[in-house]
Amino acid sequence: MRIKQNFNDNWFYIDNFEEEYVHKHSGVEGFTPVRLPHANREVPYNYFDERDYQFMSCYKKNFKIGKDAKDKVILIEFEGVMAACEVYINGKFVEEHRGGYVPFKLNITPYITYDDDNTIVVKVDSREREDIPPFGNVIDYLTFGGIYRDAYLYILEPTYIDNVFYAYELQDRNATLRPILYTTSDVNKDLDVCVELGDKKFEWEIDIEAGEERYVELSPVELGEVELWDLENPVLYHVSMTISANGKKLDTYESRIGFRHIEAKVDGFYLNGEKIFLRGLNRHQSYPYVGYAMPKRVQEKDADILRYELGLKIVRTSHYPQSPHFLNRCDEIGLLVLEEIPGWQHISQGKDWRDCVLSDVEKMIKRDWNHPSIIMWGVRINESRDDHELYTETNKLARQLDSTRPTTGIRCITGSEMLEDVYGMNDFIYDGGEVILREQQEVTGLDYKVPYIVTEYNGHMFPTKRFDNEHRLIEHALRHATIQNEAALREDIMGAIGWCAFDYNTHYDFGSGDRICYHGVMDMFRIPKWAAYVYASQMNPKEKIVLQPLSHWSVGDRNKGGVSPLIILTNCDYIEVSVEGKGKERFYPDGEYRGLDHPPITVNVKFGEWGVGWGDLEIVGYVDDTPVVFKKYPKNPYVSRLDIKSDDDWLYADRFDATRVVCKVVDQYGNILPYLNEVLYLQTEGDIEVIGPNTVATIGGCIGFWVKTTGARTSDRASVVVRSNRCRDERINFKII
Repeated sequence: MRIKQNFNDNWFYIDNFEEEYVHKHSGVEGFTPVRLPHANREVPYNYFDERDYQFMSCYKKNFKIGKDAKDKVILIEFEGVMAACEVYINGKFVEEHRGGYVPFKLNITPYITYDDDNTIVVKVDSREREDIPPFGNVIDYLTFGGIYRDAYLYILEPTYIDNVFYAYELQDRNATLRPILYTTSDVNKDLDVCVELGDKKFEWEIDIEAGEERYVELSPVELGEVELWDLENPVLYHVSMTISANGKKLDTYESRIGFRHIEAKVDGFYLNGEKIFLRGLNRHQSYPYVGYAMPKRVQEKDADILRYELGLKIVRTSHYPQSPHFLNRCDEIGLLVLEEIPGWQHISQGKDWRDCVLSDVEKMIKRDWNHPSIIMWGVRINESRDDHELYTETNKLARQLDSTRPTTGIRCITGSEMLEDVYGMNDFIYDGGEVILREQQEVTGLDYKVPYIVTEYNGHMFPTKRFDNEHRLIEHALRHATIQNEAALREDIMGAIGWCAFDYNTHYDFGSGDRICYHGVMDMFRIPKWAAYVYASQMNPKEKIVLQPLSHWSVGDRNKGGVSPLIILTNCDYIEVSVEGKGKERFYPDGEYRGLDHPPITVNVKFGEWGVGWGDLEIVGYVDDTPVVFKKYPKNPYVSRLDIKSDDDWLYADRFDATRVVCKVVDQYGNILPYLNEVLYLQTEGDIEVIGPNTVATIGGCIGFWVKTTGARTSDRASVVVRSNRCRDERINFKII
């Protein structure tokens, strides 16, 4: 039966490669012990040279396989190695893999020595190679190097399950399951197949031919009534498939699936028959210092931020398949996903490059086809020109592998050939003027309407730093609100996915010259800018109350002084505003944002005049005529304390685990002091350490950092102490499990 083992620990790493490293007994002198996921080099937060991580490196690991596995098949799976690698076992070359965003498995059985040390060597090439997408020209993001996702070791019978796609059909709530079984076998075999889903069990008898990854479409079975997966109730079913021969169980393959009906129509997107406006943002998977190399918990947290802090319906995985942990969490919390293949504008005519595109389509779909959260496959290189031959092939392959989801292709040019089911457009027309989004048929060039989605907007049209002046932060937020409002009012736009969720590191050709694109509604530490509250304020107030003034409440921060008009982003029914407890007035949402569930509220009152005095601002938000939220801003803010919060209060010791800590320097009412850059000194106690530097400075009054486990567990407690020159020390405690 199947044995699957985590293969992340006890690696050794060196930031160069020599041929002698491949030899089984070459040793690890000069190597550093590491755990996966791993960045081949940590980089500064900004102002670094991207060539710092673009080099050849080497990973080594010794492992044992017992004699009881001598008649088994031994596989190793890598979920992500950037950007290419060669794998050697006991000094012998096994295979080369090209492409940094899709997984690959290696059959290492012929190279194994049993009951003795085996040595795996991975030669990693993290250069931007022209034979691998997305490379060949400039790209607006960084492709950080290393073995940056998880690795696994499998011990299997000679006949085993490679994969299972649980296709299905729904009639109301009644499901018909159509499993597709992929197997590898050393000989032709008669197999008994059993699928268990809840309390239901189904059996088949099939014949398979010897060979790698042969597939069999099993005859459909009726499941009867099932609970549907949707955004508010994302029901998941555990399903297992077991294959047997002559009464002996050979393998069991575990999956999770959800049942939902999706339709991409001319008049919008439908989930289980209900029309849903797809309000969303794009996500890059990068983090400060370690790039892509963050573990399960941190990947999952990004999904939680998008769903629970920003209230999104959909995320686009720009511009590549992302972590399985992130996608699993999207399944669990009801966050829809548009997933796309690696690439950015450039299309090579080289055969190796184009073959890699098709391989990316296949591996992306085969890895992720059982995720109910994924509703579209992006099978076109982001913002690329037309290529009829290539995109005919990508669409054909996607539909052959999975006919249950529509394909889409993301463009930035008008009149592009439509080979997909959904026309995706990055519409950056809005510059603050009258034209907010182009008409669909102006974009497509067609004389009829098609399923259509806006997949990027804003971004480079109005980059905004979290510490920018008040005018720019307000304009940034209102541009997001304006486009979301316009898209929701258009019957022929199924959704709008903004650029983007988080700031990200990029090449010098883009961004602000410091290797950062400040296009996010949150910064790289996932700390919100005001634009984030445009999205959060669309949440149902029963789920989360949002009230965010677009002001720091300072008399001289805006042109001409004062804070009028004062705009409030909120999902409250109305607000009451007073200054120094006087002049209490009630204000309601603006009528001009009819497309938003919860429009902004504009307070058209003149607050303050030069030399006349200033007062404390008080805002109370009401839902159903009940006060539910209260915010206060001081007339004379001063440094009060450090506000320290962590995403989690416990960590695993037996794996690479990490969590974020956010540090804010706040005033006497708990508001961030937006122009304070305060040095913080981070000191860990116990079996944790800080990712990145131990001395940081707040950016616009706050900063985030991540702490990770070390692999040891000398105590079940750990902590991080944050010190500054202006505030008392603060401590966060963690339980180590």
